[in-house]
Amino acid sequence: MLADTIFALASGSIRAAIAVMRISGPGAGAAVIALCRRLPPERHASVRRLRDAAGTVLDQAVVLWMPGPSTYTGEDSVELHLHGGRAVIEAVAGALLAAGLRPAEPGEFTRRAFLNGRMDLVEAEAVHDLIAAETEAQRRQAFRQMEGALGAFYDDWANRVREVLGYQEALIDFPDEDLPPQVEARLLVTLAAVRAEIAAHLNDGGRGEKLREGLFFAITGAPNVGKSTLINALAERDVAIVSAIPGTTRDVLETRVVLGGVPVTLVDTAGLRETDDPIEAEGVRRARARAEDADLVLRLVQAGDPAPDDGVPGLLIATKADLGGPGPEGALRISAVSGEGMDVLRSRLADAARAMTETAGPPPLTHARHRAALLEASAHLAAAEAAALPELRGEDLRLAMRAIGRITGHVGVEDILDTIFSSFCIGK
Repeated sequence: MLADTIFALASGSIRAAIAVMRISGPGAGAAVIALCRRLPPERHASVRRLRDAAGTVLDQAVVLWMPGPSTYTGEDSVELHLHGGRAVIEAVAGALLAAGLRPAEPGEFTRRAFLNGRMDLVEAEAVHDLIAAETEAQRRQAFRQMEGALGAFYDDWANRVREVLGYQEALIDFPDEDLPPQVEARLLVTLAAVRAEIAAHLNDGGRGEKLREGLFFAITGAPNVGKSTLINALAERDVAIVSAIPGTTRDVLETRVVLGGVPVTLVDTAGLRETDDPIEAEGVRRARARAEDADLVLRLVQAGDPAPDDGVPGLLIATKADLGGPGPEGALRISAVSGEGMDVLRSRLADAARAMTETAGPPPLTHARHRAALLEASAHLAAAEAAALPELRGEDLRLAMRAIGRITGHVGVEDILDTIFSSFCIGK
C-alpha cells in the first residue's frame, strides 16, 4: 500500500471559498512538479499556478510541500489550497489521476500515519472522534485522547505486564538457579496491582463512551400530561404534534439537544395507559422499553394529580403549573407554556448530564473495543494469579499483554485495522 501515492479532498464536498486537496506518498513531490513545474520551498506557503499535462492553467493555489517523515502520515505530503468551485476541484483531481495518483480510501491518511508510527490506534480513533465532536466536552475528551493520554495509560499496563512476564520466564527457564523468593513476590504484587487498576478503569459507569455517543433522556407520563409540549420547549422547535386529544403521540419521537456540554437525545413517548387500540398499545410498549434503556427518565404528572405509582426511577416533574394545583412531594413544578420552572429544569438536566459523563483522574474509556480488550486482559490476569503451574501463568500473561497491546496497535492489529478506519471520512 505504501508504494503508491494517494490524494483526497480534505475540506469536504460543500462549495466554499477554499478547498484543501491532500496528497501523500512517494510520488507527492513528482505530483507537485507536474502541476507547478518545480518544487516550492519546503514547508512554506507558496502561490503557484497549477497546470495539467497539456499546459492548461487549472487554478492559482497556495501550495505546501512537506517532505517526510515529519508530516501527518510520515510520508512526503502536499496540500493544495484551491478555489472551492466544483470545476476547479474536478480539474485538479483529473490532473492528479493523469499523473498516476489514486483517490484515497476512507481513513487512509490516518491509517498510513499509524503504520508509519506517527500515532497509535487510540490516537487514530481520537482523530475520528474529534472530527465528529458536537460539543465542547466531546472536543476536550477527543483532544486529550489524541494527545496520547489514554494510549500512555494503556502502554503503562502493557509494559508492567511485560515486566511481570520477564520475571515469570526467568522462573521457568532457570528453575535450578535458586532465584530469590522476592522475584515471585514482586511478580504477584505487580500483577495484582495492574488487575486492580484495570478493574477500576472498567468500573467507570461508561462515562467516556456516554459522552462520545451521547445520552438518552426519556419523557414519560400519562396521555395529555404535556410530554410533547415539554420536548418542544426543551428543543426550542416543534418536534412533536401538540393536541388536547389524549393519545396523539403513538410512536417514539427523538430530538438531539446539548445539555451541560453533553449531547442528549430527548425521547418523547406515547402516553402510559391501558388501551384496547393495538396501535396505541404498541406505542405504550415501546415507551416502557425506551424508559428502561434511558440514562434518565423525566416522569411527568399534571400539577394537582398524585405521583404515578409505576416504580420507575427518575426526575419527577409536575407540569401545567400555570393551571394551578400543587405538585406531588419532591416534584419540580413547571409550565412549558408560561416558562415557570423551565430554567430550573434545564439546569437540573444539565447537571445530570455532566454528572453522568464527567470524570476525574485518568482519561476514561471511550470505545467498546477498548472495553472488550481490557475485559479479556483482566480475565487472563486473574487466571495468571490462580495458575497452578508457572508455564500456565506465563501463557496467561502473554495473552493479557497481547489483549492490552491490541488497543494501541502494538500487538496483533491486522484483523482490526479495517474495522477502525472504515468509519473515517475521505481525506482523513
